[in-house]
Amino acid sequence: MKTLAELATSQQLTYQGNGEVALTAVATLEHAKGNEISFLANPSYTKFLAGTKAGAVILTAKMAADYEGNALISDNPYVTFAYVAQLFVKQQRPVAKIHPTAVIEAGVEVGENVSIGAFSVLHQSVCVGAGTTIESHVSIADDVVIGEACVIKSGVKIEPGCVIGDRVILHPGAVIGADGFGLARDKSGWVKIPQTGAVVIGNDCEVGANTTIDCGAIEHTVLGQDVRLDNQIQIGHNVIIGDHTVIAGCTAVAGSTEIGRNCLIGGGVGIVGHIKICDGVTIQAMALVTNSIKEPGSYSSVSPLQPTKQWRKNAVRARQLDQIARKVNQLEKKLND
Repeated sequence: MKTLAELATSQQLTYQGNGEVALTAVATLEHAKGNEISFLANPSYTKFLAGTKAGAVILTAKMAADYEGNALISDNPYVTFAYVAQLFVKQQRPVAKIHPTAVIEAGVEVGENVSIGAFSVLHQSVCVGAGTTIESHVSIADDVVIGEACVIKSGVKIEPGCVIGDRVILHPGAVIGADGFGLARDKSGWVKIPQTGAVVIGNDCEVGANTTIDCGAIEHTVLGQDVRLDNQIQIGHNVIIGDHTVIAGCTAVAGSTEIGRNCLIGGGVGIVGHIKICDGVTIQAMALVTNSIKEPGSYSSVSPLQPTKQWRKNAVRARQLDQIARKVNQLEKKLND
């Protein structure tokens, strides 16, 4: 439980109204109760503000001026909500222990206060930093290094030689260091190229459930600091992702692509291999990136949803674009003659 005044102090913010109101959880404006705190960041939800029963609401100073209830004043209500929500989360960190069914092979180094769950396997020469939690059915191959205060959730697979930084979260089913898709075409068929690199993940990263990060073919696949990957993402071999970049679910990044710092990549994006994306780029959902991006900004492709009948007509017109363009060029030449 926190009072509004305590929250304001902890976040170095001001408040209006009753600072002694007791708050025990976060909730939406529409469904909040008197002991819960909500927030308003998206103007679409302004309609719920007047009728909310929340004990307090996180608002900008401008919005709070028109609100008669208790408010925590913030320049960025959404970010403040994220910090406040963390204060109300009940941390259920397991007691540091090694389950009797866990398999720990020769040369493994385990730091203080490490927890290893049932049926997890740590192969030779693995190093695990202090305070890290490894849940059940995790497989960690030879020579892997895992930093401090990490959370490796159930079913994660980490292949040989990978390096995981501090405070990293790997969600269930994530695969770190799978073989990259390296093949050469011979007359008789495909020849597999050995993938001898690894994956290096920086501090404070998060990898979503069932996301796969392939190892490098020769050099490493690298995630910088504070990179956040959603569920079911494919990161190809030798990809480099810069600090603080966020990628939403079902995106696929082909091999040897470099993505800069502070990029925002939407869900279902396809990024071809061997290109570079500069810092500060936003790529909207379902876009296809086929060339390097050299200027920061927002980029989109693929037409928005439309009625099927209209889409079919437009698709026919799209097939005629080259023919139409040629006719326009011919007409321009005639006009200029």
